Amino acid sequence: MKYITMVGDQEFQIEIVDERHVSLNGTLYEVDFDSVSGEPVVSLLVDGKSYEAYVYEDEQGLQVLLHGRMFPVLVEDEREKRLRAAAGSRIAERGDFHLRSPMPGLVIALPVGEGQEVQKGEVLVVLESMKMQNELRAPRAGIISRLRVKPGDSVDQHQTLLTVS
Repeated sequence: MKYITMVGDQEFQIEIVDERHVSLNGTLYEVDFDSVSGEPVVSLLVDGKSYEAYVYEDEQGLQVLLHGRMFPVLVEDEREKRLRAAAGSRIAERGDFHLRSPMPGLVIALPVGEGQEVQKGEVLVVLESMKMQNELRAPRAGIISRLRVKPGDSVDQHQTLLTVS
């Protein structure tokens, strides 16, 4: 099965060859993928290198937290991409975006305020979880229309932290 995957603004062609091999833009990799039961944590071995990521769904696709950075990810098979292109749809750049916590944690910093204009990629929240500080960044430009947390707050997984309009 072939998939077209958008990570931010970059497109990747992914083909699942078999249970242990994946082709990424034509390069073959040996992989081992395992989901931690009941948690949004995935363990991934790629050519012997180990990675751990937090993955959760939102209204625009997936959010993947890897090495302290949040990546918006959209995965479509070839048929879905053709249908979306024919319909002329794409991820909305307008309307409200609700930033949700990818994991339980503690809000360490909130470098933005209500009414503040933000650019795509700008740090919105610094969240500490499992002794790691993670920067949650803006998936698009907009204005902070509502803050729902403050520094020092404990948050649950999927809890809405703020809204970008």
